[in-house]
Amino acid sequence: MKAMQQNDRWRWLTAGAVAVCLLAFTLLIGLLGWQGVRAFWPQPVDQYQFQPPEGSAVMVLGETLQKQQQGAQWRYVVKTGNRDFAAPDFRVLYSQGAAKTRRPADVIVLQRRNGGNAYGWLVELRQDNEVMTARSRDALLHQRLQQVHEQLRQASQIRRIDMARLNAQLESLQQQVDEQQRNGTFNLEVQSEFDANRTALQRRFNALAQQLTHLQQESQRDTLVLRDVQGVDHTLPLAQVVDAWYPNAMTLTNKMLHFFSQIWQFVSDSPTSGGGESGAFPAIFGTVLMVLLMSIIVMPLGVIAALWLHEYAGRNALTRLVRIAVVNLAGVPSIVYGVFGLGFFVWLIGGTIDQLFFASALPNPTFGTPGLLWAALTLALLTLPVVIVATEEGLSRIPDNLRQGSLALGATQAETLWRVVLPLAVPAMLTGLILAVARAAGETAPLMLVGVVKMVPELPVDAVFPYLHLDRKFMHLGFQIYDLAFQSPNIDADRPLVYATALLLVVIILSLNLLAMALRHRLRERYRLMTH
Repeated sequence: MKAMQQNDRWRWLTAGAVAVCLLAFTLLIGLLGWQGVRAFWPQPVDQYQFQPPEGSAVMVLGETLQKQQQGAQWRYVVKTGNRDFAAPDFRVLYSQGAAKTRRPADVIVLQRRNGGNAYGWLVELRQDNEVMTARSRDALLHQRLQQVHEQLRQASQIRRIDMARLNAQLESLQQQVDEQQRNGTFNLEVQSEFDANRTALQRRFNALAQQLTHLQQESQRDTLVLRDVQGVDHTLPLAQVVDAWYPNAMTLTNKMLHFFSQIWQFVSDSPTSGGGESGAFPAIFGTVLMVLLMSIIVMPLGVIAALWLHEYAGRNALTRLVRIAVVNLAGVPSIVYGVFGLGFFVWLIGGTIDQLFFASALPNPTFGTPGLLWAALTLALLTLPVVIVATEEGLSRIPDNLRQGSLALGATQAETLWRVVLPLAVPAMLTGLILAVARAAGETAPLMLVGVVKMVPELPVDAVFPYLHLDRKFMHLGFQIYDLAFQSPNIDADRPLVYATALLLVVIILSLNLLAMALRHRLRERYRLMTH
């Protein structure tokens, strides 16, 4: 009876601990979600007339973030935007008594590619300094915005794909000529062929450059005139406007549609391809690609090491020393792995590769500089102990009679490992993969040394052979969170984006883990009968 009571206590204690963990995780997701949606939900815009304790009345237009009464005075925190011509875009104002407030229905909010939001009233649209007229000025604005966005998309495609492919062909042609010159096989016939090919490629490149120039000029023709709360008109190019809306005149349905549109824009746009300042697609792509490469590298190494430790290595001092080293490596700070990756992978291995295979490009490094490959290898080394320990634990739970039965039927030890032991250990391997992904996806400190940057001109994957460029630097959600939270020149405006990006990182890690857990469950059910 006493033992049963103690077991009940342990069950209740375990259930309580699980409940606390689930509650903490739910509160975390709730906090990130609640704080993050402010960046995408269309907030109403108020027009204030303040009466400061000293001085004349002040007119302010913007989103109200905070309103407090402090005795006879009122304190307001207002996001006024218009950073480029009326900085700062967050203001703390005091009023003697409550400020006069109204919400004009014709106030427009412009989301811009840089400079933050702009608030005011739309005066007119112009094309080549000529006023454009239409029955619905709002419909005309969105029509011209869509046209400009299409021109910018075409220009980005020409620059990132077509011209990049031609540049790669020109570089490959020049490398072939340089190699022939070094080998002494360069002659007049080769020179003539080289000149003809280069001329043809240069002609196509010039045609694309002219088309790109034309699209850029066309995208700069349209402008709009915005009148601020002080009555001053400002001319803004439509090429700098991402979206425009009238928040005070929007219905709930319009706000919901705008909300989901802003979320899609956040996860799909890139700052380098014409998106807004907050586009997260390059960081999402870099995070997922780095985790996949890390998984491809670490799983074979971890499984082979675990197999050697459990199946082949004997119980001796060397094996105990290796196990102690593996366990201790799991506790090494991640920044130490970053320093090791920079010194060993980047400078030693990358520098050696450059000297052997890319000597013609020196002193400009190709692999002797931080990049995607070295970041994946560094994180693979960081998560290797986790995979080894998890896999070895799974191997130790496989009954010995299965191995002995396989050997008794005439199978070799290698066949037993491949057909009996490894299939049963797959769930444990996937457990190690889940733990490795959870740790690697959230690491930031080592990546700052071996490949991650704030902004990249191109993704690691493009349409130019070899398509996957492991030598390129990349963006990462963890580093983007750090940059928005501590390096941003306008932290007040970027604070909601910090929560939104953190929520996005958590969702990606959960998605990758759930995928691995579903595969683990399926394989566990498949091989369950073999253990009974």
